[in-house]
Amino acid sequence: MSEQTSTPKLTGQFSKALVYAELKHHNQVRKGGDIPYFGHLLSVAGLVINDGGSEEQAIAALLHDCVEDAGGPPTLDEIRKNFGADVARIVDECSDADEVPKPPWRDRKTAYIQRLNQVGEDTLLVSVADKLDNARSMLRDYHEHGPQLWQRFTRKNPQDHLWHYGALLAAYRNRGLNSWMVGELDRVVDELRRQVEGGDRVVLV
Repeated sequence: MSEQTSTPKLTGQFSKALVYAELKHHNQVRKGGDIPYFGHLLSVAGLVINDGGSEEQAIAALLHDCVEDAGGPPTLDEIRKNFGADVARIVDECSDADEVPKPPWRDRKTAYIQRLNQVGEDTLLVSVADKLDNARSMLRDYHEHGPQLWQRFTRKNPQDHLWHYGALLAAYRNRGLNSWMVGELDRVVDELRRQVEGGDRVVLV
C-alpha cells in the first residue's frame, strides 16, 4: 500500500538519471549471463532509497559505475554538469578505477577499501548498497552453479572474494556506518563463506 505526499524526495533529476544510466550501460550485461547490467543499478538505488537516502545519493547509486565502466573522467564531468557536484563526488568516491587498462584486482580493491576511511558519509551508504547487491547476486549464483561460479571472475579463488567482503565490512564498521545493510551484508557473506568452506549446496525452492 502507498500513500500520497506533497513533498516527494525524488524529482525530475532522478528521472533524468534513470535515462542517463540506462544509455551509459545499454549494452552491458552481468557476468556469466545476459541479464542487463542496468538491473544492478536499479537494485542499488532501491536499497539506498529504502534506507532513507537522499535524492543525490539515489542518483549517485544509479550512476556509481558510469565512470568505471562507461567513459572515465569525461563521464564524471558530464555527471557533474548534469547532476551537480555532490553526485559527482559520490560517484567518484565509489569508483575503484577510472583508467584503461584497470590496475591489478588486489591493488584496486585494497585502494578502494583504504579510501573508505576518507570518503564522505553520504558515499558510504551508496557503497554498502552496491556491495550488498553484488554479494546477494554472488550467493544466489553460487546456490545455482556451485564452485563453477568462480570461473566467471578475474580472481577465481573464492577466498579472494571473501577477503574483499570481510575488509569492506571492517571499513564500514570502522566508519560507524549506521545502516541495516551492514548487518545484512555480514549475514550474506557469512552464508557464502559457509557454502564455500563447507562445500555444501543449498537447494532453493
